[in-house]
Amino acid sequence: MKKYIYIILSSLLAVSCVDTALLPDDKTVDEDFWKTKNDVALMVNGAYAQMTNSDLITRLIVWGDFRSDELVQSTGITGGNTYQQLLQIFTSNIAVTNMYTNWQSLYSVINNCNIVIAKAGSVMEQDPNYTQGDYLNDIAQMKTLRSLCYFYLVRAFRDIPYITEAYMQNSQDMNIPQSSPETVLNGCIADLLESAPNIISPTAYDGWRRKGWFNSDAVYSLLADIYIWKASVHHNDPSYDAATDYQQCINYCDIVIDSKNNAHVYGKSEAPDPTNKYPALAKYEDDYNEIFISQNAEESIFEIQFSGQYENYDKNNTPLGNNGVCQMYYKYQNNGSGYGYLRAAGMFGISGTSNVVFNQSYDGRKIKFIFGCNGDAAEQYDIRKMCVEATGYTYGAPTGSGQTRQGDRDYNRFAQNYIVYRMTDIMLLKAEAMVQLATDDTDPTLQTAFDIVKAVNDRAHIAGTVTMSDELRFATGSSIQGNAFNTKVGMEELVMEERLRELCFEGKRWYDLLRYNYRHTEGVNYNIILADQQAFAANYRPMINLAARKSSDLSALYAKMPTEPYLYMPIREGELKVNPALKQNPVYTSKTDTKNY
Repeated sequence: MKKYIYIILSSLLAVSCVDTALLPDDKTVDEDFWKTKNDVALMVNGAYAQMTNSDLITRLIVWGDFRSDELVQSTGITGGNTYQQLLQIFTSNIAVTNMYTNWQSLYSVINNCNIVIAKAGSVMEQDPNYTQGDYLNDIAQMKTLRSLCYFYLVRAFRDIPYITEAYMQNSQDMNIPQSSPETVLNGCIADLLESAPNIISPTAYDGWRRKGWFNSDAVYSLLADIYIWKASVHHNDPSYDAATDYQQCINYCDIVIDSKNNAHVYGKSEAPDPTNKYPALAKYEDDYNEIFISQNAEESIFEIQFSGQYENYDKNNTPLGNNGVCQMYYKYQNNGSGYGYLRAAGMFGISGTSNVVFNQSYDGRKIKFIFGCNGDAAEQYDIRKMCVEATGYTYGAPTGSGQTRQGDRDYNRFAQNYIVYRMTDIMLLKAEAMVQLATDDTDPTLQTAFDIVKAVNDRAHIAGTVTMSDELRFATGSSIQGNAFNTKVGMEELVMEERLRELCFEGKRWYDLLRYNYRHTEGVNYNIILADQQAFAANYRPMINLAARKSSDLSALYAKMPTEPYLYMPIREGELKVNPALKQNPVYTSKTDTKNY
């Protein structure tokens, strides 16, 4: 019976997405469930297991990567429904029926979290083994996971229903209106601040739970991410203290960085080096396999687990692993010469020109992250990051040998975790916030931010190929856009460039571009949903230039993204039909047409 109740509950979809035929009766749940500590653990694990849903992972990739300049559609796939849905997004002609506007998978996780929060307290009265400490940790886990889902939804849709009540019976009112993004994010921050003292420490578990459950490092990472987002949105708002939020981001980044470094265990051949500020970081020469192949690496903070506890299965009980990453980046179907729906944009392979990613020939991430990166100006490249089980080549310069596909994962057991946070992400968030707090080009904070970027960049160097003159230099270097590193503008651009080099294909880039946009716009009102506004903030042209540079028709794409509402996905047509309380993003008026604002 417990198994069936778990299946029913894990299928629940909040708001208008709820299928009333699946809703269980509260009496049945109370009689047959929520009796023991194991019952609570089953539901907590179930919420995390739902994060492995292929629809959910696919949306994190499409929302966070494909909308940016990182990815293009594979030229090997020119038809089919998925191709057409992705093409709408690529050309900024998103219909309200587009499959990637479906938010069900995230609201399903949210509702499972809400159910645990509502029900777990009663178990302490029935099972003495379920202690107050267990309960507080479980609630902290669920509130943090719920906050992560809401943060993704806010960044994808902006105006969303914010629900903290569990949906478990047909009689409940499911017509919930959207809340402003300010309201949602403030609720998330309150939950995270409440959860941080009660959640497990980073060393509480060994094995997959050490990175697969939220711990205090992961909570503080999420807080830092939300604070820098809010600071960027309100950057030019005279009524808002954005500087305080930037400083909060820095404070939480410092907690995480110090925690990771203090927990570092030195190997037999490794001696403490007082000049190394980040002992938890290893060179990619040594650590790439641990991060992206073995997974749950020392520097990792939180990963959605496929290699450990959870697996997806098809109707024949065949393990599928991380089907979302597999079909998007590796193979959309199981055949010997297949390819994913998406590939890296051509700028990842070009060398020695502007409008590139790896403009340093000694950057080992180029050959580690993509296939075929031999310096020629191809239109697109296959993605190596997360798609191989073995490097399959001798580590060397990113030209010449070792460019063919080797060491690929098994399609039928694509057990690749999806990394949500790792240490270099947090280091670069700190650098980004520090740049924004610099008062002018002479502020020493810029040098400190540069040192963080350089530490991330240095660890990707190919051994034996780098001279002192090749390294990033604060006084003489300049960004791809041509601005000097020792200026606030140049450092803002350098941090973005390094985040692109380091975190490409990990669901970060579109949100980085949105923060950049917000810092250079005026008139944003985050306290009111878009449908209730009369005028909208104009988007920052340099940001749109970056986002659209993968396209051959930059001017057309810029014309399709003039103001803030165009940065967000529309509310799916089916949601509007069943929930009259929802209001559409005003630039999406029908299946095919958009208004100009």
